[in-house]
Amino acid sequence: MTSTLDLPSYETLLVTQQGYVLTVRLNRPERLNAVVEALYQDLLHVLTIAQQTREVRAVVLTGEGRAFCVGADMKVHGGAARTLYQRREYLQLANDVAEAIAQLSKPVIAALNGYALGAGAEMAVACDFILMADDAPIGFPETSIGTCVGGGVSKWLPQLVGLGQARRLLYTGEKITGAEATRLGLALAHYPLDQLMHEATALASQLAERAPVSMAMLKPLINRAAHTDMPSQLQQELDAVFTCSTTEDWQEGVNAFAEKRLPQFQGR
Repeated sequence: MTSTLDLPSYETLLVTQQGYVLTVRLNRPERLNAVVEALYQDLLHVLTIAQQTREVRAVVLTGEGRAFCVGADMKVHGGAARTLYQRREYLQLANDVAEAIAQLSKPVIAALNGYALGAGAEMAVACDFILMADDAPIGFPETSIGTCVGGGVSKWLPQLVGLGQARRLLYTGEKITGAEATRLGLALAHYPLDQLMHEATALASQLAERAPVSMAMLKPLINRAAHTDMPSQLQQELDAVFTCSTTEDWQEGVNAFAEKRLPQFQGR
């Protein structure tokens, strides 16, 4: 499949499509992709496009230049004359982006090509998978600058690495690189930098071959499971299986299995 989306130009993002995979690059390399309001607003816009478009089945989120995202742009924030309300609005944008990533009905892969700190780490943790360059540091430095972690990290991180390791990483702000992040379960894998995007795109392409409705049913089941009792989880699974069985893709999967061929899912 070739690109079919009429993608807009963004002030802070580079967005490309190959097949069913949408690649979103944070594009403020002169500031190591540090976050400003416009970047969050652009991300929310492109994630809405991804959610609403059948031609997108997986998303890769990465950074342009030598960083993924080093967190808030302190130069901009430090010099901005903001009211308390405006500060709150900015913080809400950060949470909205993390929530949009987590609730997207399609898998999102964070490909950490360099520093992922603060808000950058928050966005990465909201993704379904983190792949890291070997030397890319990830960390949560909030306690060292008098603030607190956001974006759902206090929920997701203990589930990924365990409570003790989450406390260590969040309380101390210690940065870890690809090998340790993978050992802890924070990252799925780590690679030499020049292989990272190839591996991220390969994983995204593999996921994009799966039935889109099945993926849309499965992602919230997984994300909510830690806080759902077993009878409720079983009921939600039953509902998801039934919903899948009403789709054309379910019949295509059955036919492809019987005919010993790869299924061609259409997302309906």
